[in-house]
Amino acid sequence: MAVNPVLSKEIRQRFHSYKAALIVAGYLLALGSFILGFIYLNWQHRPGYFQPGQNREIFIMLVLAQFALLCFVVPGLTAGLISGEREKQTLNVLLTTRLSCRSIVTGKLAAACLFFVLLLSASLPLYSMVSLYGGFAPGQTAAAFGIYLLSMYLYGALGMACSVFFQRTGVSTVATYGIAFFLSVCTGLLAIFFYQFLQPPGGYAGGLPPYIVRLLLAINPGAVLTAILEPRANLPFGNLGLPYWLIYTLFCLGLGTVLLAYSSYALNPLRRRGVRFWR
Repeated sequence: MAVNPVLSKEIRQRFHSYKAALIVAGYLLALGSFILGFIYLNWQHRPGYFQPGQNREIFIMLVLAQFALLCFVVPGLTAGLISGEREKQTLNVLLTTRLSCRSIVTGKLAAACLFFVLLLSASLPLYSMVSLYGGFAPGQTAAAFGIYLLSMYLYGALGMACSVFFQRTGVSTVATYGIAFFLSVCTGLLAIFFYQFLQPPGGYAGGLPPYIVRLLLAINPGAVLTAILEPRANLPFGNLGLPYWLIYTLFCLGLGTVLLAYSSYALNPLRRRGVRFWR
């Protein structure tokens, strides 16, 4: 099976440079400093010992901090994949090769996603440090990494679509961060708003909130992670016909695939002539 030439070239450029090592070091330094700072704030008033019961709080903060870094890193890695080639005036040369638009899009996105997978793998020692005292199940760690990968695919495809749509990398980056902020934060705020706005005068009286509230929570990564890490939180997902984690999985895979299909279509300079773009 032939390797995608774009993927091979992007991996060599992205991984065989000193910038890659600096990014990994900076990523681990930011994540490790945050966790160590959280441990210190809990320890400073009780010098001499650390309560293992607080280990669960540290694990939750580690998961949430890494997801926040994901929302910051992945759009930055993907928002300039095509617009950067356009600004360097190398996009037309790339389009004249025998590579299909699908191969160009998937190759560049796969290389960016593989780099973030490297960052996730490099952070595993931090999880091993937190797991010394227990407090959480290994399945919760696996589920959190599954949410990372799904969100990485969605935000990566979003960055690719914005990079194809906008001519400038700066505009593409701002648009990608804005939409990613809406998906990761504003969906939760909208769920809270509709929960309060649609609440009847006597309250829900033990009933379920409206369907739109439950659906917004099911596609919000923060709510999904909270339900995984704290099952006792009892978020009002209710009966949506499918488990909340499966709804989030289908949402990420479906929307990400649509965005990649659009990127392949919009990248094809012959699309107005009826030339097939998904080869």
